[in-house]
Parts: sequence; structure tokens; C-alpha cells
Amino acid sequence: MKISDVKPNRRSREFSVRAGGRTYLFPYVKLRLQPTQENPVARVYPDPELGCEAFTYALASGEEDTIHMDAVREVNLDPEYLEELLLHRLATAAERGLAESGLGKRQVARILGTSPAQIYRLFDRNSPSKSLGQLLTLLRLANKSVDVTITDSAEPPVSL
Repeated sequence: MKISDVKPNRRSREFSVRAGGRTYLFPYVKLRLQPTQENPVARVYPDPELGCEAFTYALASGEEDTIHMDAVREVNLDPEYLEELLLHRLATAAERGLAESGLGKRQVARILGTSPAQIYRLFDRNSPSKSLGQLLTLLRLANKSVDVTITDSAEPPVSL
């Protein structure tokens, strides 16, 4: 997701990040280099060297840091990002599980009655055409089970 604009807000101590037609807020408290009254944000911009998928900010002291849009989306609990992250984790676990099982991707395609191209798409990191159901089927075929755990939000997120 490309960042079109980013602005600091000294009063609310956060960056306002415009991307994908939405505005996200990123609090200073989440930064590695936090601005202070004595060392405020001197400049901030979508970083063209990173394809505008991140923004770089510089403090008055000259210190700089860069924040990727994925971090902004994660802090904002962007549902699309959280779904992408879950699908990525499941695809990675399915790929590992199938490698451990000794089944080839062509064998898996035959067993599932689909094309090898569809199986390869499921493991393609850049392909959005995968579903939770498809990945759960692959995991089951690899003798893996998936448990869903719901916890209080104060606890860290569950990793697969």
C-alpha cells in the first residue's frame, strides 16, 4: 500500500498517514526514535526509495528512522492487513507441512482435484487469490490441525 501523504501532529503526538484512500494514525509512542519537546520532528515524507510503502521522519537532532506501512496497518488493526497476515501464516505452515509430508505439489493438486497452477498460487506470497478454506484443506492434507484461540486483548496475539 503506497503512502500518499504523512503529517506529524505535535499536539496529539502521532503521525497522520494517508494511504489507499484512508487515513491511519501512528502514535509517537510506537516509534523507536520518539520526538520530544526539545527534539521535535523536523521533516517527514513518504520514502520514494521504498516505493512510498514507508515513511521516513527526521528529528531536529538529525536522527532518522523509517516506518513501513505494514507497521502502521498493524497498529491500526486494519482488518484487511490482519487477514493478509493470517493467510500468510497459514500458507507458510501449509508449505512447511507439505514439504515434511513428502507430497509434491502436483500430487496435492491431483488429490484435491485442482490444477497445479492453483496450488502454486496458494504459496505465492504476492497472490491475493487464496482463501482460508483452501489453506485449511492443505493443512489437513499435510496432517496439520489448526486451533483457534480467543484471548483477552491484553494478551499477545496467537502465532501459528
